[in-house]
Amino acid sequence: MSAVRAAPRADALAALSAIRPPFSVVAERERLAAFETDAWIQRREMPMAVAIPDTGEQVQEAVRALARLAVPVVTRGAGTGLSGGATPVSEGIVLAMTRMRRIVGIDAQARLATVEPGVPNAQVTSAAEPAGLHFAPDPSSQVISSIGGNIAENAGGVHCLKYGLTVHNVTGLRAVDGEGDLLEVGGEALDSPGYDLLALLVGSEGTLGVVTQATLRLLPRPQATETLLAAFGSVKAGAEAVGAIIGAGVIPAGLEMMDRVVIDACERYMALGLPKAEALLLVEVDGGAEEAAEARAAVERILVACGATEIRIAKDDAERANLWKSRKGAFAALATVLPDYYTMDGSIPRRALPEVLDRVYELGREYGMVIGNVFHAGDGNIHPCIFYDSAKAGELERSEELGGRILELCIEHGGTITGEHGVGLEKIKQMCLQFRVAEIAAFHGVKAAFDPAGILNPGKAVPTLKRCAEWGGMHVRGGRVPRPDIPRF
Repeated sequence: MSAVRAAPRADALAALSAIRPPFSVVAERERLAAFETDAWIQRREMPMAVAIPDTGEQVQEAVRALARLAVPVVTRGAGTGLSGGATPVSEGIVLAMTRMRRIVGIDAQARLATVEPGVPNAQVTSAAEPAGLHFAPDPSSQVISSIGGNIAENAGGVHCLKYGLTVHNVTGLRAVDGEGDLLEVGGEALDSPGYDLLALLVGSEGTLGVVTQATLRLLPRPQATETLLAAFGSVKAGAEAVGAIIGAGVIPAGLEMMDRVVIDACERYMALGLPKAEALLLVEVDGGAEEAAEARAAVERILVACGATEIRIAKDDAERANLWKSRKGAFAALATVLPDYYTMDGSIPRRALPEVLDRVYELGREYGMVIGNVFHAGDGNIHPCIFYDSAKAGELERSEELGGRILELCIEHGGTITGEHGVGLEKIKQMCLQFRVAEIAAFHGVKAAFDPAGILNPGKAVPTLKRCAEWGGMHVRGGRVPRPDIPRF
């Protein structure tokens, strides 16, 4: 797909100012600095301007006007993304959705919530609580991260093992495509005719459309919840316990793991009285009272058989909250290890956990860098954290190189380069290793169908074949591969 050629800044600002009713446009350099990066701070870029719409109609008019001028549009939620998906384009406009935070309605009977994209994740559950319902996806950033951003990245969270990712909890979307046309995909019914465009849009990282409204699936609060914390003498033993639990037919609501680096950081930061261990496994089961009690007993037996050195069981909601506090607050606590850290995000088959984690630590020693692990063990979504000091020359670059090696390790073991953080700019190089030429070409074909001018979040998520050739990931000649690969899908 050819690169976007943007109109002059004055033309873009004039087009935005002509939209009625008017909405906020930030154009002063000092104020634009707040938008130059998301939570992936390795790259910063100043956009031409930031548009802050109040309604879906304004979004539609803005995209339509900018498409005519071939001005790139980067959609931004709360800025908590960890892969650079909301990094601006210097010749483009950032569309900030923070004012579109209306909860349109809660339908308790249908167990659905209809919300605008700027609504913070946790507020959906708060609105549904009076009806005994909740929204299952719960990323660590759920108090801040917005539903639109969750949809863009297909966010997961600590309870996604049992209740699914965002894609499994969205039933309908309104989105504006790259020409400014409104798409209505899915809805309130169990199924909809035609292709499953809903699954295509969720996780597309703002490259196919701008979400203006979402219909979300709500679930009943479980009758009973049981939470266990188990200590292990090695990370390998903890990882093997994960496989044993799933292999026994128990599907926990949450199955999380953290290693000694993370445990020690949590103790320094929060003083929770965690066990002294090389690894901790946090297991939560829920359901009916008898069901949850039986699952807890089964998990406890498995943990003992796998060599757990200590097991704690929460006696009430307060103890349960205290156990989860370490996991939910882990990433803030990691700031006590070194001045900077780089969080990776890859997925591997559960059976490969022990081997992959051993190799991750080996790579850390090879690079002379500390690595801590805190991750969604139940679904094999790993988050190695690479610690470094950006004040030391070359450490940032070495951490990025090490991160790339870890992602490639995930591919080698039959996994993927992302579990819930998206590709963005961070992992676009590894896309050339993850996918074959024909697959990448197909991705660009899908992109062209939704965004013919290529203005929506250009340069993110999917590399060009030329870029893959420059990186040595593929042999491309004249824009084509001499022997095209056979598609795998």
